[in-house]
Amino acid sequence: MDTSTPATIAVSAIVFPFNRDESRLPRTGKPAVRRVEAVQRATAVLDALAEAGGELGTNELGRRTGINVSTVSRLLATLAEAGLVQQLPGTGAYRLGTRLLQLADVVRANLDVRTLARPHLDELTELTGETATLSLPGEHDVLTIDYAQRDVSVRSVAAIGRNSVAHATAVGKVFLAWGGRVPAGRLVAYTERTITDRSALEREVAKVRRRGWADAVREREADLNGLAVPVLDGADRLVAILGVQGPSTRFTQKAMRAAVGPLRDRAATVAATFQR
Repeated sequence: MDTSTPATIAVSAIVFPFNRDESRLPRTGKPAVRRVEAVQRATAVLDALAEAGGELGTNELGRRTGINVSTVSRLLATLAEAGLVQQLPGTGAYRLGTRLLQLADVVRANLDVRTLARPHLDELTELTGETATLSLPGEHDVLTIDYAQRDVSVRSVAAIGRNSVAHATAVGKVFLAWGGRVPAGRLVAYTERTITDRSALEREVAKVRRRGWADAVREREADLNGLAVPVLDGADRLVAILGVQGPSTRFTQKAMRAAVGPLRDRAATVAATFQR
């Protein structure tokens, strides 16, 4: 007589097939992932539209994806209802929908720029021998969120949470060149080289925007030089700022010019993540 309870029978029925024949498991020893074919096909349709860079009709989508046209039509209807594709009234063809932009914005917002930039900060420090910084733009100033520096006797001071003065630092000038605003009032002179005339500052900011990088030679501190470049997203918005700074006796203008290329290369690599 079988004395198993219904619950025991149910559990046995579920568990037993997995334990009965382990030879059918993949080499990883884990159950195979069961893929949903409809999702795979929908993804193929979206990929085809993305690769086309414009609109495609159902027949062309079927040809490019290898999916029969009737299935493509059903997939497109479902994707259109979700806002992932859009049908053009004039031609009946389809293109990618604006819902994808909303999803992309969420992905970008969750990207940890500090994690992305950290290896590049280390590389810049090794290349230049100076302190490399990562800063985020705020409403009126810029905040340092990470830095890397070598263990040398003379080095510039960097601190997480430190604000960069917009009109007197390379990082601050990049901030101003990509939409930041200087607060109203007098521009403080930190050294004899600090720009305190607003017209002169406007010209400096325009130059930074034009050439794509900023420098500050003994403008915030008498013995400190700095260099900075923007990290921009696909809409040319400022996401972050990479900088290099060091003692003016060592991080000379010649050394700064040599660092422009490596700094821009690293910034472009980080920016590529936000431009997809």
